[in-house]
Amino acid sequence: MTAERLDPAGLAPPAGFSHAVVATGSRIVFLAGQTALDAGGEITGDTLPEQFAKALANLLAALSAAGGTSADLARVTVYATDLAAYRAHARELGRVWRRLAGRDYPAMAVVQVVRLWDERAMVELDGFAVLA
Repeated sequence: MTAERLDPAGLAPPAGFSHAVVATGSRIVFLAGQTALDAGGEITGDTLPEQFAKALANLLAALSAAGGTSADLARVTVYATDLAAYRAHARELGRVWRRLAGRDYPAMAVVQVVRLWDERAMVELDGFAVLA
């Protein structure tokens, strides 16, 4: 994929995301929502940062299975059950993102939800990628 990340001067400076991603490639991979499920189907992690790390690792594993890498991510949506907690841990979550996915940020949104499919889950990530 070739990706042009656009952050127009008239918008607030982005922190941990890109305002727009123009992606060119031949395959689009739609990634299902991933939580902190382990291989046995159990939620792991007792804290939001722990669950975020596992959910992101799961998302990247699904992308890798399709032949992609984190640099191919064009869009990610984060669903959090507690937006105040997400904001309180934002710096730590940013460090987790950079450790697992690097600094090629996709277009992103964070949305608060009442609950997720597994009631122990605090966070879920989904998205799509464009592969060359």
